[in-house]
Amino acid sequence: MEAVLNDLVVVEDLMRFEKKYLAELSSGTITKGTQFEYGWCLIRSRYMDDIRKGVVLLEDLLPKAISDEKRDYLFYLSTAHYRLKEYEEALRYVRTLLKKEPTNSQAKELEKVIEKTMQKDGLVGMAIVGGMALGVAGLAGLIGLAISKAK
Repeated sequence: MEAVLNDLVVVEDLMRFEKKYLAELSSGTITKGTQFEYGWCLIRSRYMDDIRKGVVLLEDLLPKAISDEKRDYLFYLSTAHYRLKEYEEALRYVRTLLKKEPTNSQAKELEKVIEKTMQKDGLVGMAIVGGMALGVAGLAGLIGLAISKAK
């Protein structure tokens, strides 16, 4: 699963699919396949703005999707939000997929990775908050000590 989450698009592929997407856009008709391919490339970019553009493209496809397409859209939207560190959204998409396909092993694995990352980040977040609280308490103690010595 880590390979899927850390996979980066080759610049040449991104440029090729962008060119195809823009050509269809200028002609006035974008196929679902082209929009998906370009969105899929964008969510594998190293740049957050590209990932966000890919999310928009894939979210636009979701309401029009048939079941096999919906599976792919939900999975890749979940991975995109994971890469953006938007874990709640990532979980929402993967759990929607799991409601439709409870035996989907790839989706189950993705859900576990997201939950584990959230737990780890939560513990790190608590440690930071705890460290800040200790720092504030220590600073207050030093101020109190300085005031008592000044009297």
